[in-house]
Amino acid sequence: MNPAFIDEIALRASASANGPTIAIKDSIDIAGYPTTGASAALSGSAPATAHAEVVRRLLDAGWRIHGKANMHELAFGMTGINDFTGTPLNPQDPLRIPGGSSSGSASAVGLELVDAALGTDTGGSIRGPAACCGVIGLKPTFDRVSRAGVLPGRTSLDCVGPFARDMRMLVATMAVIDPTFDAAAARRDVDGARVAIVKTDADASIETAVRHAVKSAGFAETLVELHAMQEAFEAGLAIINRETSAAFGHLIETGKLGADLDKRLRTAANTTHKQVEAAERVRSAFTKAVDDALEHADVLVLPTLPSLPITLEAARAGESVMAMSSLIRPFNLSGHPALSLPLPIKGSKIKAALQIVGRKGADETVCAFAAHFEEALAR
Repeated sequence: MNPAFIDEIALRASASANGPTIAIKDSIDIAGYPTTGASAALSGSAPATAHAEVVRRLLDAGWRIHGKANMHELAFGMTGINDFTGTPLNPQDPLRIPGGSSSGSASAVGLELVDAALGTDTGGSIRGPAACCGVIGLKPTFDRVSRAGVLPGRTSLDCVGPFARDMRMLVATMAVIDPTFDAAAARRDVDGARVAIVKTDADASIETAVRHAVKSAGFAETLVELHAMQEAFEAGLAIINRETSAAFGHLIETGKLGADLDKRLRTAANTTHKQVEAAERVRSAFTKAVDDALEHADVLVLPTLPSLPITLEAARAGESVMAMSSLIRPFNLSGHPALSLPLPIKGSKIKAALQIVGRKGADETVCAFAAHFEEALAR
């Protein structure tokens, strides 16, 4: 079995044997298969009795599901390392982490095992793996894509979204899983639109690549500062900890969790009501800050990750990956749509990633800009 998949299956609509192929993250229900979250603690779960809504839409549209995608255990981690189900390969460099938690989805797309994949993004879990694996990943506006049949059942952050190798396929996927998505608007011309570059502390080579991408795409270099980014990053973790503990904290008693998950869930259980209240205040302030910045620009752009992904060896040795989500988790807190697009770096065989953030509900605009950048960077 390829480590990108937990189960390799072949579900397809009988009338469309030639539809696009897709992998489905193992936190999303497929009828007849258990939803295990790539965890031994859930490995004995009964098969799902119904498809998640996004799965049903794909099958009804004739898409072929090739497998349940592997993931970081219980979607609670950024490395993608999983010693129970195996660690998916990073298509850019097999010595580096694939990113988490939607590691198998990003890996399967990058390795060209499928045309597209679905993942989920609570604190960067689509955009992070997309950046690591050199593919495109979209976190839609919060609550725009149905989460019916998706773990965890209750969340104020998590979004279902697609991975693809090109914007054409990503738009096609969104048009199926979100019946309100306007594919024509996602392909519109954005010449003359406004782009603002968010100031960050990313590696100099990545910041240079972002500015080069903006210039290559024909946009003016306008800078903006989001003062509450660090506070939003920390507030997002408080809410993730509270909600993940509520969903999966009881699994500590099974004794079947990986050591990192056991430790993280025990820590998450200590999140206080006061910390959550403070995080919600930051959520309101940061959401307003992003909305205000988008009054003067159609999209914001910044690096997806502040540096290239670390090696598997370094991650296993204990090197922290917390900073990986410093530029992505804040937009889970605010709920804005955000897309990660591969970004070439001068002198590097490994690509970084450009993050494109848009107004709430303007997912099509984010995709239109991504397609424009995709074309410009390919010249």
